[in-house]
Amino acid sequence: MRVLLQRVKSASVTVEGSLAGEIGTGLLLYIGVGVDDSEADITFIAGKIPHLRIFPDENDKMNLSLLQIGGEILAVSQFTLMGDCSHGRRPGFSGAMAPKEAKAVYERLTAIWRQQGIPVACGVFQGDMLVTSVNWGPVTFMLDSKISRL
Repeated sequence: MRVLLQRVKSASVTVEGSLAGEIGTGLLLYIGVGVDDSEADITFIAGKIPHLRIFPDENDKMNLSLLQIGGEILAVSQFTLMGDCSHGRRPGFSGAMAPKEAKAVYERLTAIWRQQGIPVACGVFQGDMLVTSVNWGPVTFMLDSKISRL
């Protein structure tokens, strides 16, 4: 599983002219689910993200987590994160999980965060989305559950 996360002051997602989700201060997460992702990947990502110390403390040092600041999550599914651009000029997507299964993984991940008391807004799975954000910093990180757990 790959997650591109951005620390934001605000973010929103619109689908077909309607607001699907929006947040204030927190994390905009673009989530790509891989063909071989398992419960271990879900558990790793679900546990890692809320505890990452990437928000500023009183000394303006990255020392606080999403949980500590009471932040929100905007989760946007993005299969293109699983794209392979290493050969030719057109990305290959054989590493992405099939949509039906990927949606279940995405929903399981967001449910875990909600169970932790984190406000979670979502895009529309497989929707043609317009995402707007105010990246704070800018601060952007890439998590890959296969690499990060090594």
